[in-house]
Amino acid sequence: MAGGRIHVIGAGVAGLAAALRLAERGCNVTLHDSAGHAGGRCRSYFDVHLDRRIDNGNHLMLSGNWAIRDYLQTVGAADSLTGPEDASFPFRDLRTGETWTVTPDAGRVPWSILFGSGRVPGTRLSEYLRVRHLAAAGPDATVAECLAGPGALFEKFWEPLAVGVLNTSVDTASARLLWPVVKETFGRGRAACKPLMARAGLSESFVDPALTYLAGKGATVRFNNRLRALDLGDGQVRALDFAGATVVLEPGDQVVLAVPAWAAADLLPDLNGPEGSHAIVNAHFRLTGPVPPAPPMVGLVGGTAQWVFLRGDVASVTVSAADDLAAEANETIAQRLWSEVRAALGLADGPLPLWRIVKEKRATISQTPAQDRRRPQPRTVWRNLVLAGDWTATGLPATIEGSIRSGFRAADMVVTSVSSS
Repeated sequence: MAGGRIHVIGAGVAGLAAALRLAERGCNVTLHDSAGHAGGRCRSYFDVHLDRRIDNGNHLMLSGNWAIRDYLQTVGAADSLTGPEDASFPFRDLRTGETWTVTPDAGRVPWSILFGSGRVPGTRLSEYLRVRHLAAAGPDATVAECLAGPGALFEKFWEPLAVGVLNTSVDTASARLLWPVVKETFGRGRAACKPLMARAGLSESFVDPALTYLAGKGATVRFNNRLRALDLGDGQVRALDFAGATVVLEPGDQVVLAVPAWAAADLLPDLNGPEGSHAIVNAHFRLTGPVPPAPPMVGLVGGTAQWVFLRGDVASVTVSAADDLAAEANETIAQRLWSEVRAALGLADGPLPLWRIVKEKRATISQTPAQDRRRPQPRTVWRNLVLAGDWTATGLPATIEGSIRSGFRAADMVVTSVSSS
């Protein structure tokens, strides 16, 4: 496809997805990012202190995430994710030491839950039937309003899952955003809800192969190139004011703005997008000595963290909706979370090992009903400008899957606009 140049602003997952789709369709693409690397929060790097390569943040994906599958297939990294042989979610109660595993049924009908063999210990059938309230949730309903109630299922499954997915307290998180995740994965049976993690690292899965693909398609990538302002007028973007130079747009040029919500608000003062955000805290520990056999991922109940991930000799803990925790000193956080890692993995007592705390204070938008209503559509009033990002109105939570879908959708809109002009 010929036409003008497409400038994709932001090389996070949404921007990469948009650039991939556009390059795949034969568009002339230039990808810009203010940082010296791509990936945004979805990347890996070598930590000198740990002497290990770690992910900037932990991301749990599920086999039913079709956009992730398409993205990885396009860049030749379809085999770069790994996970348990079967769809299983092990949990541990840090207060009691009790463990259990949630294993979805093979088909859409949850027979094991209906007849009791697949229920979480101490739960009743009536607790599972509350998912109907989630499916029918109104625009103002919260996760807690739909799923909380008598019994242990909410605490032992729904709450850690919802907080991890929505990065928002269940008391305020939008039920409507959790439902599509449940419907597309757990609602389709075991094959769609196998947990997946990057085998080597997030960059090795999502970033490096994408940049290689874009280079092969002739796309231009410019790092350390911060967009300071958009020159808007006559119903369109007329120029891009970067820190180093101004790029005047030619007729037929298009812009995909794939920056975080707060950055988009600075560039488009009349956007009126989502305003709040929540932090995520990740802790990485380099283990010493033999590690007892353990699954690659364990859900935690009764502590601070929601999930612990194990890759080689590095155990990583994720705390979502972590605004208060992010305000604490790193060593205090490390001490607290190390005790949870030891309990989750069955490690013997010992001194605090080498650790790294990574705080993302504006990790995602606040995914409440009120803020969800503020998420903008990708099409803007400027005829050559579309938006992409997990904070736009994807109908999904602010996850990797939502980011990729937003990038694909923005690219498809650009292609349609170019084709019709």
